[in-house]
Amino acid sequence: MLILGYILALMMGLTLGLIGAGGSILTVPILVYLMSVKPITATGYSLLIVGATAFTGAIQYWRKDLVKFKAAFTFAIPAMLAVLITRTYLVPSIPNYVLGLEKNSLIMVFFAALMMTSASFILKKPEIIINQNIQSKPNYIKLIFGSAGVGILTGLVGAGGGFLIIPALIALFGLSMKEAVGTSLTIIAINSLVGFKGDLLSGIEIDWQLLIPFMILTILGMAFGILLSKKIDGSKLKKIFGLFTLIIGLVIAIEEIIKLTN
Repeated sequence: MLILGYILALMMGLTLGLIGAGGSILTVPILVYLMSVKPITATGYSLLIVGATAFTGAIQYWRKDLVKFKAAFTFAIPAMLAVLITRTYLVPSIPNYVLGLEKNSLIMVFFAALMMTSASFILKKPEIIINQNIQSKPNYIKLIFGSAGVGILTGLVGAGGGFLIIPALIALFGLSMKEAVGTSLTIIAINSLVGFKGDLLSGIEIDWQLLIPFMILTILGMAFGILLSKKIDGSKLKKIFGLFTLIIGLVIAIEEIIKLTN
């Protein structure tokens, strides 16, 4: 199963490179169900993997001048603080049982819900979003609360939250879709890597022999996927991946709910 996990890490990176988003949502399920990593630990490992792949993708967009750093850092600062606090203090303090329910199963049910939400965004027909009411300055109250919410989400389940960040960047800063994608990758990289730093500060033991090969294979797959994306239409693959993510999310939710009710 360990070898299969590494193969899927490569395929996950390939998918991420081909369709441009969403692939890293499979990191936690692969780590938990194929590589026998506990869910809380898997969310921490996912932060490093997601951060590294997002950083790789952000470089590609930066070369095309599609990363707006002012928007990135304005959004990232509240999220960065939220994810650091979540990983350093909140996650370690979660009791093994919450309202009589086992912590790891609750985390996976929450993650399954996130997968299904992410899948719905992936499957949604792309829309050209034009915000004609962009203010000279963004609404900082909305910005802070939205950004902090993304940070808490990232800290709890190790997911980047790009499906939330991209619409926020368009609405608050008036970015184009491509600019929002490139800028969101920058934000995800910052949040995820800071969150992983929180794990290190809290003293969590890291299995580097498992984590580093997984991360390298994901990045290699992503790089190869980016090259293939120039020759392959990713729109159909995106729909297939969205359906796959939705099904996996449903399976995880059903399995974990059965565990919780037994």
